[in-house]
Amino acid sequence: MALLILAILITAVISKEAYFVHGDIGTASYYNPPYIPTKCDGNREEQFPPGNLFVAVSEGLWDNGAACGRRYRLRCLSGPKRPCKRRTIDVKVVDFCPFTPCPSTIMLSRDAFAAIAHKHGRKINIEYIQI
Repeated sequence: MALLILAILITAVISKEAYFVHGDIGTASYYNPPYIPTKCDGNREEQFPPGNLFVAVSEGLWDNGAACGRRYRLRCLSGPKRPCKRRTIDVKVVDFCPFTPCPSTIMLSRDAFAAIAHKHGRKINIEYIQI
């Protein structure tokens, strides 16, 4: 039995089809510029990390502004027309969701969205964890 389980795990790793969930599950969409002013650092351009991998978060993650500067590792799990790219990205919280009600758990910059998903749709399912 142990050999069977080991064989299944090795096959899954080799095929890269198995994902193990380590974080929280939510949804993500992208939003368009202009990205400033933000609720975290106003008009300061230096608040944005290299590669423009940043996010605005919904009420559940905002924590009365304590979310500013937090970093999350996230990856696409699923969405319409199989949008996911097989990679994770690290993002920085720079803002509160600009829409009411917020359409997703996390709103990604266009560059962050493009890094983890093809733009077949506007909303994807994600896994995220604070780092």
